[in-house]
Amino acid sequence: QVQLVESGGGLVQAGGDLKLSCEASSRTFGIRAMGWFRQAPGKQREFVGALHWSVGIPNYADSVKGRFTISGDSAKNTIYLQMNSLKPEDTAVYYCAAARRDYGLELRSGYDAWGQGTQVTVSS
Repeated sequence: QVQLVESGGGLVQAGGDLKLSCEASSRTFGIRAMGWFRQAPGKQREFVGALHWSVGIPNYADSVKGRFTISGDSAKNTIYLQMNSLKPEDTAVYYCAAARRDYGLELRSGYDAWGQGTQVTVSS
């Protein structure tokens, strides 16, 4: 098994920036990709972006393209989410996830392990 621990959430004003981090505890879980999802109150959990270790190029949801940047360190099984120009509609619990496959990363079913989530609140 693997544990994912997110950090970096908080309260920020609209237009501000935040950086989230997520580290996976296991080096033997066979992680091939890591991703970020978010869930706003009353809404379903949605894909934010993902990074496949061997490809090295992140992909993003349209709603965050140009504002959010994903980076990571495959040796440390750590992924980051730099969020710039935050909007009130970015308010959500952000979840980190790890996958042992390299497809279906835009779907919740593509992941094998999830973090507990970290709250991001953007005030207007």
